Amino acid sequence: MFDNFPKVRPELPKEIKDIYAKHYKSNRDGDTTAASLAQKMESWLHKQVASDIVILPTSSDSPKITLELGAGTLNHLNYESTGSTYDVVEPFKELYMNSPHLKKIRNIYTDISDVPIESCYDRIISIATLEHICNLPEVIARSGLLLSNNGVFRSSIPNEGKWPWTLAWKLTTGLEFKLKHGLDYGILMKHEHVNTADEIEEVLRYFFKDVQYKKFGLSKTIALYRYYECRYPRVALCRDYLD
Repeated sequence: MFDNFPKVRPELPKEIKDIYAKHYKSNRDGDTTAASLAQKMESWLHKQVASDIVILPTSSDSPKITLELGAGTLNHLNYESTGSTYDVVEPFKELYMNSPHLKKIRNIYTDISDVPIESCYDRIISIATLEHICNLPEVIARSGLLLSNNGVFRSSIPNEGKWPWTLAWKLTTGLEFKLKHGLDYGILMKHEHVNTADEIEEVLRYFFKDVQYKKFGLSKTIALYRYYECRYPRVALCRDYLD
């Protein structure tokens, strides 16, 4: 199952590469009509991941230690409890450098391999991130080793590879991108989304004993999003893969 990993991200043509950084930041900030609509839809992704956290904790709740993969603009912290210890992995400093949530972050890492192996997290989370990762099995294996005994890996993803998701972006951000720049958004999507939802699930089920999922739709095929909740990492498999 790992023959295709690590994947090679398709090269962008110059005309898209020249506007890539500005477009990516604008998209994550929800600056355009389509991006704003997409963010409203994506609230389902955030709510699923944060559903184990009480927004206003009582004195009897013990704070969780969380690591977020691909934290972007730190916008997921709008859905999280305040009082938890929170670390993030995010390679693009430009996305979070002006975020009002920065004061809530304990550690910022550019790559999960930078996280000390002796670290221990109650939660490792990601929102619309796993589809972007070329070395996905390595990231999931490392996550398994960083979880506490009762820890949980919580991830929400677009239903990449299925027609409802493709139709959704073509009629929103894809159309807007074409009208604004005269360029094919599909090329950018192939560059960004290197993993399908089915591939992601396969990797998660390989490294975790207990994998539960929810869908935003009728089935895995007819859905916009998926959410995965993974427990009990297969530690030996995680170590073997990394070795």
